[in-house]
Amino acid sequence: MDALARYFPELTPEQRRQFEQLPDFYREWNTRINLISRQDVDNLEIKHVLHSLAIVRAFSFAPGAHLLDLGTGGGFPGIPLAILLPQVQFTLIDGTGKKIAAVQELIKTLQLDNATALHVRAEAMKPRHAFDFVVSRAVAPLAQLLQWSQPLLRKRQQHAYPNGLIALKGGDLKAEIDALPGRSKEYVEIFAVQDFFPEPAFEEKWVVYVQG
Repeated sequence: MDALARYFPELTPEQRRQFEQLPDFYREWNTRINLISRQDVDNLEIKHVLHSLAIVRAFSFAPGAHLLDLGTGGGFPGIPLAILLPQVQFTLIDGTGKKIAAVQELIKTLQLDNATALHVRAEAMKPRHAFDFVVSRAVAPLAQLLQWSQPLLRKRQQHAYPNGLIALKGGDLKAEIDALPGRSKEYVEIFAVQDFFPEPAFEEKWVVYVQG
């Protein structure tokens, strides 16, 4: 994973080992179920791993923070984030049982003690499940993501940014931001992924924060 090593030279040997296991895992599992787009398997490092890690270029998370990956699918952005941030706790959820089974197997393979994968939809989670941030990638419009996220965000603040939603999005975001309820659209920040990783694949790709 050359690009990953270039952008994150501080990776430990264990983290490098974990990241290097990802391509073979996804190639194998993609023969059973469609974990990620088949045309993206050979571009896993840039289009999935590095894209997920754009979140840590925009935000810092305190040790012991707890993040929810809503609609994780094949494990993005949760798995790369959990590898890079071993002191942060991650819960990855999805409504598709076969995908969660694969993600659970990946967590076991990588020995990620800070990650848990659950077969559950966000709207079915109890409000007592409290998270500092909800992260998501290409799951639903911002307004819907915010609606699902707000009951799950804890009240106690411990970061520079108030607890909220962090979404990886693409394209023109104006309509999605305009559709946010009430004053939520006033509490949005947008970061261009190409500002962190100047790769052609990240043109018009954004990290979007909405206060919860």
